[in-house]
Amino acid sequence: MAGQLHSAPPFRAEHMGSLLRPDDLLEVRAKIRDTGVSEEEAGLLAVEQKAVKDVVQMQRDLGLKAICSGEYNRTRFWGLMWDEFEGTIRLQDADASMFRLYHPDVVSLIEKDRKVMPGDSVIAGSKLTWSPEKSVSNLHELKLIQQALPESEWGNIKLTMITPAWFHMRYKEGKAYSPEAYANDEEYFKGVAHVYQAELDALYKAGLRNVQFDDPGMAYFCSKDFRQGWADDKDNTGTVDDLFDAYVQLYNDCLSKIPADMHTGIHLCRGNFIGGRHFSEGSYDIIAKKLFENLKVNTFYLEYDTERAGGFEPLQFLPKNKNVVVGVISTKLRELEDKQAMKERIYKAADFVASGSGETREEALKRICVSPQCGFSTHESGYPLSVEDEKKKLGLVRQIADEIWGEA
Repeated sequence: MAGQLHSAPPFRAEHMGSLLRPDDLLEVRAKIRDTGVSEEEAGLLAVEQKAVKDVVQMQRDLGLKAICSGEYNRTRFWGLMWDEFEGTIRLQDADASMFRLYHPDVVSLIEKDRKVMPGDSVIAGSKLTWSPEKSVSNLHELKLIQQALPESEWGNIKLTMITPAWFHMRYKEGKAYSPEAYANDEEYFKGVAHVYQAELDALYKAGLRNVQFDDPGMAYFCSKDFRQGWADDKDNTGTVDDLFDAYVQLYNDCLSKIPADMHTGIHLCRGNFIGGRHFSEGSYDIIAKKLFENLKVNTFYLEYDTERAGGFEPLQFLPKNKNVVVGVISTKLRELEDKQAMKERIYKAADFVASGSGETREEALKRICVSPQCGFSTHESGYPLSVEDEKKKLGLVRQIADEIWGEA
């Protein structure tokens, strides 16, 4: 949990985790999907190991310290963690009446017959429990990275993890769980916190010290369309800000048992869907003060690549014991940004941090890092950038960090 300022991680040059997949990995996954052969018969593990080894070396060659797997063992950015929790049921062709039809993810999935293609969506059919026999995908991912790094660098490894509210916000009130599982949201959130605590404990014991929660939902609270949809939905009890407060408390409960040397952060993701599509817009102003002050993480990863995120003014509310990673480089557009213009944006962000905390720009910069705004491949394929584009973008992040801070 956030206490004293945590540095290195985050590092001055960061990225959000997902990277463009190599063709051989995509081909073996397609073979498994299309022909029904097993992962063992297709030789998936060996291909994954080589792919992760190569992408780890690419990150090291570019001078990046927060080493990720590229999410190469996932087909979607949220991975399989929720499928592995005991008690979940995966939905197929779910009826639209289960969902908040104004939720940005759901809007993209509604079909004419009022069914929803939920994209591996799950509910709690019975009480959630964590099982060491089933909860293996994150540990597998961590081990793949560890195998590709000297043990002295294992503490720098960053694992991305989906928000604990991922399979709650999309559903109508009371539809994220069966009546047999939980009586209300309060009980459900306690169950979610319990399995997240167990997952984080297992990862810590395996050597992980750096977790980034990916959370599109928190960014949706900035959206006027989502907030209006909530207000118009007569099935909701309480306000949309009550839901925001409940999610902050859910996070804090999930993180309540982690050791002090485990760095935690949250990425307020606005979307880099297939084809470079985004899902939400709206300034952070409406949530910034409560988010920064009440959410007990060390670092906020914020998207600032376009005007749809608003200005840097909300950064004046960043407490002195927390960091912000400013995502000014686009992962959706191939054009390489102007380095000097991006440096000026970082300085402008620092000035707002400084104005809120009574610091100089130089003091505020100690709590600021730079990154692309989102991952390069939040799903496994379908993105406009090439690997060379990706390397240039990540290299630019490194150059900006070197010229502003001169440190990792």
